[in-house]
Amino acid sequence: MTSTKFTDLPLVAPLQFALKETGYETPTPIQLAAIPIILEGHDLLGIAQTGTGKTAAFCLPLLQNLAKNHKRLESKCPRALILTPTRELAIQIHKSLETYGSHLKLKHAVIFGGVGQGPQVKALQAGVDILVATPGRLLDLIEQKYLRLDKIEAFILDEADRMLDMGFMPDIKRILPMLPKKTHNLFFSATMPSEIQKLAQSILNNPKKVEVTPVATTAEKIVQSVYFVEKKEKLNLLLHLLKSNELFKVLVFVEMKHGANRVVEKLEKNRVLAAAIHGDKSQNARQRAIEDFRNDKIRVLVATDIASRGIDIDGITHVINLELPHLPENYVHRIGRTARAGAEGIAISFCTAEEKSYLFAIEKTTRQKIEVVTDQPYHAAEVEKAAVVSVGKAKAAIEAARKSGGGRRPPRGGRPQGGGGGGAGGPGKKSGGSKRRFGFQKNKSK
Repeated sequence: MTSTKFTDLPLVAPLQFALKETGYETPTPIQLAAIPIILEGHDLLGIAQTGTGKTAAFCLPLLQNLAKNHKRLESKCPRALILTPTRELAIQIHKSLETYGSHLKLKHAVIFGGVGQGPQVKALQAGVDILVATPGRLLDLIEQKYLRLDKIEAFILDEADRMLDMGFMPDIKRILPMLPKKTHNLFFSATMPSEIQKLAQSILNNPKKVEVTPVATTAEKIVQSVYFVEKKEKLNLLLHLLKSNELFKVLVFVEMKHGANRVVEKLEKNRVLAAAIHGDKSQNARQRAIEDFRNDKIRVLVATDIASRGIDIDGITHVINLELPHLPENYVHRIGRTARAGAEGIAISFCTAEEKSYLFAIEKTTRQKIEVVTDQPYHAAEVEKAAVVSVGKAKAAIEAARKSGGGRRPPRGGRPQGGGGGGAGGPGKKSGGSKRRFGFQKNKSK
């Protein structure tokens, strides 16, 4: 069976030329499903995890629809609005619009906080077809009367679940009434918690639904493993893994901003080129770090969850969770940074006794057991045998340890859990997986 190519889709010649120039030939499942629906003018509910190609899934048909119905631009009145939670994601989407729309006579702009508003205001005053924005800066410029939304023809809400996580729901509820009653609405989210379902229902009109990956499942081509380790040995284990040249382009996740800085300091002392991105970094510093990582000027990028959303970089070989997230959905988003657009990738998680409840919740939510690597110099047998307590108790213990600057064991009396990454299996070991593991022996529970 011959796979569908972009040339088989009803995209106009200027878009086909741009796709050819970028080397894109085969659409991903969400692109294949969503592009015809959007071109036909239907509202769309798209459920897709990161790395599935959803940006092109809405950018390409949006560009075509606006170009087909070309209008004279009005100052301060964009024709389409793409709302996204982070600066990094806004910049990435804007770059995609520039790439795909390089042969079209459409204007687009991006606005976000953390930088001076002067150039953004100037672009809006000149008139734009498509505006990519974060909620805070959008509302700021509206309040200053530099921007109006009453001429919006198409509205795209991207990463809706992350909007909820970051506390943007009040901002979104302020923005929605400013839009015309009749707009072409597209709604994208990796997960669909109840509040996001209600929001989608309030925005969309008889939408078509596209769901390319089951909710809260992880990308099939990502090989996942977990290393049980004491907290004090995590950085040493990270340095040990980085001795392998197979870890060429590595994204490391931590929970706290100061933790990201500490990891970078440790790596740099050991001659590993690294940089950090988090909320306390300036926009210019964050973007410079991302570009250095993209262009292989640094080997390791250390990030917090919020700062990392929108990182769309090909060739990330490994994602390492130095600290596991307490929300399973965040785990899915994190490891989705690798194995993008059909490539293969590896995700490694470091797990302390306190974090075993997070691991258990991740496995339960994703319905996947994560394999345990015991043949490594910092393997902690006590951690592997530690009880699994509730996520709430574990979170409280971890936060208390952070405040005191030390480590704590989880409360006694939790659910016993042996081997198998804290999953549903019992104690014991498995031997020898078939996947490549840069010289380490894989062990699983029987």
